[in-house]
Amino acid sequence: MTLPLFDPPSSFDRASLAQRLQELRGENIWIGTSSWKYEGWLGQIYSRERYLSRGRFSLKRFEAECLAEYAETFPIVCGDFSFYQFPSADYWRKLFTSAPPSLRFSLKVPEEVTCEVFPKHPRYGPRAGVRNPAYLDADALCALFLEPLAPYAAQLAPLIFEFGSRIAPPFEFLDRLDPFLEALPGTFQYAVEVRNRDFLVPRYFESLRAHRAAHVFNAWTRMPALGEQMAISAAFTADFTVTRALLRSGRAYEDAVAMFNPYDQIRDENPDARESLRALIRRMREERRAAYIYVNNRLEGNAPDTIRAVVDS
Repeated sequence: MTLPLFDPPSSFDRASLAQRLQELRGENIWIGTSSWKYEGWLGQIYSRERYLSRGRFSLKRFEAECLAEYAETFPIVCGDFSFYQFPSADYWRKLFTSAPPSLRFSLKVPEEVTCEVFPKHPRYGPRAGVRNPAYLDADALCALFLEPLAPYAAQLAPLIFEFGSRIAPPFEFLDRLDPFLEALPGTFQYAVEVRNRDFLVPRYFESLRAHRAAHVFNAWTRMPALGEQMAISAAFTADFTVTRALLRSGRAYEDAVAMFNPYDQIRDENPDARESLRALIRRMREERRAAYIYVNNRLEGNAPDTIRAVVDS
């Protein structure tokens, strides 16, 4: 099958969305997506003709260069890729020079530090099911992640620590989290994402507040809905907020992938999540508090359209 060299006319008003997001950025409300290399966004956020090689669409060129075009619409992006590795200094250099300096990045901290026991999954090889000796090791994090990032600190939004549902009971976890956060340098802002409602206890929020770290309001399978989390007054633990609209509550990640791929359109509207995001934006504007909001394709099927629906209302 021969693919068209140019995209058909789109009803998606990219310029209008870009303008609205820049206006919100001026109020310290930063809205972007989780990751950015999606072919399903061609004709919407991306222009196919920018990625031609010898007259054909080049996926390699698209993945290497599309971040610059992404930045023409969005002021910020959340990088999930860093969860799976400690990127090299050369990788960081190429990443931060591939987009304009105005683009901000939130990065997920590698699971090499946040995973207590490696999941029993083929990609972990012989480490599957084994306890992680570097779990919450602040020295390893500083040497392998934070120090290489230091030259790009001005382009960074909060760094995100994601802790899955397979971790120690809440108080055991918090006994280790406290000294870990205490040991981190003040160069960066930090946010903590737990994915189990059992961890939303007063001591968890107190710990984050003591270390000026934000709780990540996250829409996830086993978490309360965004609105329910935002109704917890103690959950606003820092002078900034971080929100990740990832999945409909109760829906498995794998089911969302099968349902929404290739992420080229909204397939399952989530009115409650949209209204929660709007309410958060209103509150943060009133309180003049910075907000970092990231929408994933797997929430409704197409993150740019979800964002457009949220900010246009």
